Amino acid sequence: MILVLAGTSEGRMTAARLGAAGIPAVATAVTEYGADLLRDAGVEDVLVGPLERERLSSLLTGNNIRALVDATHPYAVNITEMALELCKEKGVHYIRLERPASQIPDHPLVTKAYGLDDAVDKALSVGGVLFSTIGSRNLLRIVNKAQKRETKLIARVLPDPKVITECSRMGLRPNQIIAAQGPFSKRLNMEFFRFYGAGAVITKESGDSGGVDTKVAAALELGIHVVVWMRPRFDYPLLVSSPEEAVEKVVQKFLNY
Repeated sequence: MILVLAGTSEGRMTAARLGAAGIPAVATAVTEYGADLLRDAGVEDVLVGPLERERLSSLLTGNNIRALVDATHPYAVNITEMALELCKEKGVHYIRLERPASQIPDHPLVTKAYGLDDAVDKALSVGGVLFSTIGSRNLLRIVNKAQKRETKLIARVLPDPKVITECSRMGLRPNQIIAAQGPFSKRLNMEFFRFYGAGAVITKESGDSGGVDTKVAAALELGIHVVVWMRPRFDYPLLVSSPEEAVEKVVQKFLNY
């Protein structure tokens, strides 16, 4: 059995490809929305809910997991650290599937940051409306900092009812919340930034498939400052960059096909 931590589109594709190849696999999703996306991709065996250490440990030992494909978001640091530790502890093969990094342009309006607080502080220092495209997971820290600076915040998040409810609990009004599923084209990003009067945009370096290239291009086209929160780095035992490569490694290295 192969366990796929499927927090990205690449993870969904990997789980679907494993199933299509007749390789037993189970995929995880934190939310029902994520689970629905997996099922829409053709994945039958889906586990829903947060993966605490005890639950992941039980999954690895109780399901005869031979290999774990970690296709979580590049910024899901806690789950990646936990998966690395547990796989090493239990002798389970670990494969990291991570979308290729984007080439962030060297431009006066582009600032790189190497932590969330650093990124938010740099974006707030620009002034004007702060347009966040980093999702909801770390949004509360941005909300708190923006409130202290009396800066208007616009948050673009997934169209998940639970996420929207959580945004409201953080104190965001309906006109501060954009519930939409990306990635978006350069033109559509420009329309968002222009309509909401963005003074600065904050984004993760989530790869071109995550839309960072079109966000940066749209901001620069409009003369808007963009702060890029650079992705964390780990020393992975095996790193691949596509679902095809992930399935190939599973077959070649761990299943003796």
